[in-house]
Amino acid sequence: MQRFELAAWLGDDHGLTDDQMDELLRTADEIEEQYPDEDDRDDREAALTAAYRLMVEAPEDLVAELAAARTAARIAERKALVALRQVAVTRIGNGDATEAGFAQQAGIDRMAVRRWLGKR
Repeated sequence: MQRFELAAWLGDDHGLTDDQMDELLRTADEIEEQYPDEDDRDDREAALTAAYRLMVEAPEDLVAELAAARTAARIAERKALVALRQVAVTRIGNGDATEAGFAQQAGIDRMAVRRWLGKR
């Protein structure tokens, strides 16, 4: 990442000193090394955002916010899996879907569907 790219990403009111910009630029380069693939774009963005926020916010507040977001995501994942399990049991049990077809549609491993059905 070039300095002008970082400045454009941050916008005009970033509140960083020149030394902080240099530090964030070094961090951006390290992040790019950690997440080099094109598919890693969201990961790079999240890591760089966290690095920037760590410079301008209280670390405790940032950690608390991210921990809460992770907890909420885990709860949402669990609820979705429980609901998908019920749909699988019902639809496959009724003959409305196959194990493989449901697994593909739901983005789940077929063996997980078989476990839900008590077949594994």
